[in-house]
Amino acid sequence: MKWLNSLIEYIQTNRADFVGNLSVHLRLSIIALLIATTIGITAGIYAAHHLKIGNRIIGFFNGIRVIPSLAILVLVLPLMGMGFYPALLALTILAIPPIMLNTYSGLRQINPNTLEAADGMGMGRTRRLYKIELPLAASSIVAGVRLSAIEVISSATLAAFIGGGGLGTYIIMGMSMYDVNIMLVGAIPVTLIALASEIVFSVLEFYLRRKHGELG
Repeated sequence: MKWLNSLIEYIQTNRADFVGNLSVHLRLSIIALLIATTIGITAGIYAAHHLKIGNRIIGFFNGIRVIPSLAILVLVLPLMGMGFYPALLALTILAIPPIMLNTYSGLRQINPNTLEAADGMGMGRTRRLYKIELPLAASSIVAGVRLSAIEVISSATLAAFIGGGGLGTYIIMGMSMYDVNIMLVGAIPVTLIALASEIVFSVLEFYLRRKHGELG
């Protein structure tokens, strides 16, 4: 447990810097996830309701998913330079595909009989979307957000490579100094944050599946 004592001692000695980097990491992750959720759900809804164009949208976002995280971070450098906002843009791009694809999948998997019943009740497209489709697809959408959250939280460590700050700063510092303890100052909090997000979204996903699963 010597490494743990060293870790705690380092954080206590550099409390202000640690809190600052933790704050940047959380802001990067949360803002990127919020923007990506808005764009991803909107794009997923559009793709599910306009299949011809939707197939092209799906192909585009599937293409983004195969690009390595660091590559996307580097690609934004010529456009925006280095710093917080280029890192935010890159993380947002990384977070959109899982949310968009899960939204699309959740909406397309709804039982057509359920949608026909809603139409028979005189529901318009907008009302049917908010009253029937989105609630039934909610667990799938949350699953996409859960995947994106883990991707963003872990990839935010790479933001330090382009001057975005965050907990990845300690990983880079530790690598340059050949000091594993300093690397752990960044790696362990990131792991704990990712695990916490996994638990929260998994519980929410389970609740929504139980609540709406029988209706679709």
